[in-house]
Amino acid sequence: MLSGMRPTGRIHLGHYHGVVKNWVELQHTHECFFFVADWHALTTHYEDLSHLEDNTREMVIDWLAAGINPGSATMFVQSWVPEHAELHLLLSMITPLGWLERVPSFKDQQEQLKDRDLATYGFLGYPLLQSADILIYKAGLVPVGEDQVPHLEITREIARRFNHLYGREPDFAERAEQAIAKMGKKNARLYRDLRRRYQEQGETEAIEIARALLESQQNLSIGDRDRLFGYLEGSGRIILPEPQALLTRSSKLPGLDGRKMSKSYHNTISLRDAPADVEKNIRTMPTDPARVRRTDPGDPEKCPVWQFHQVYSGQDVMEWVQAGCRSAGIGCLDCKQPVIDAVLGELAPIQERAREYEADPSLVQNVLNEGTEAARDVAEETMTEVRRAMGLAYR
Repeated sequence: MLSGMRPTGRIHLGHYHGVVKNWVELQHTHECFFFVADWHALTTHYEDLSHLEDNTREMVIDWLAAGINPGSATMFVQSWVPEHAELHLLLSMITPLGWLERVPSFKDQQEQLKDRDLATYGFLGYPLLQSADILIYKAGLVPVGEDQVPHLEITREIARRFNHLYGREPDFAERAEQAIAKMGKKNARLYRDLRRRYQEQGETEAIEIARALLESQQNLSIGDRDRLFGYLEGSGRIILPEPQALLTRSSKLPGLDGRKMSKSYHNTISLRDAPADVEKNIRTMPTDPARVRRTDPGDPEKCPVWQFHQVYSGQDVMEWVQAGCRSAGIGCLDCKQPVIDAVLGELAPIQERAREYEADPSLVQNVLNEGTEAARDVAEETMTEVRRAMGLAYR
């Protein structure tokens, strides 16, 4: 599983609940690669890179403080793994221009960032760089929200096109049969039966069982396993597997002004904000406009503080808020206090861990160095296959 974030410095509660908290859970159930997407930052902000290094360090400190464990997940910086750039270049040779121009966010970001000169290949080609990021680790899953699923489809199309162009080896069927023989008589017989049922009768269940069977084969090399995945479908060897979307819950946490929490809106609560600042900012949050006076009843659904309760409060507190707000039995400051206590309670251990990394910057550097080394090993293995498939392995 692979996911990345642009280096924007310290992360806020929106990032935490929308992305990082999910990463913390996934690292215990998947082989995870989390990377700092510093090259992606250049696609829209290439003119000012003065804070790029500091932003990278500060963001990774927050990842670590939030609970990402370098023993459970691989963390690295995108630009430290040059194989990303090589795969990006090679994929650009086969990717039709129209595919890039139709990516939904291409025109959307042009509209939103009219003050920037985005007439660059880097901006047009960033979905292709994203595809390279994913495909170079053969990521089976990519965590995305529902609105981002179309963005992942271009990666699937590129992988499909690459495999179609370069996956058919001259002796593909012969090598596939040799790989089947390595599975043992019982498993080989089962694989052939499942392959026949899928190809002759179109049984989708058969291909899923066959894929699970291949995943369980410890004596197959990665190349043989990919070859047999392709042999199942009657195609060539699958060099770059098509990733699947891992749908994630979206953050319900608004900014301090009720809009989306974003640094550009200056409405965030950062993970390392001082407790006094957190309390002050929540206390001064706008509430239901109908509650002009303390005695005026309100509607929690019209108040951004209610969305904080939905994230941080238990059922008993939410019922207390609903009843007290609608009857004017409690004031807005009364309503905010449980949120303040819950946010401060969540941030306290995070801030304590962050102080350890702030005090010794070498800890962050070591995590990234080790993660980059591990990422490069995987990336280079993929690139060896890609170069060989494209006839570039003569050096």
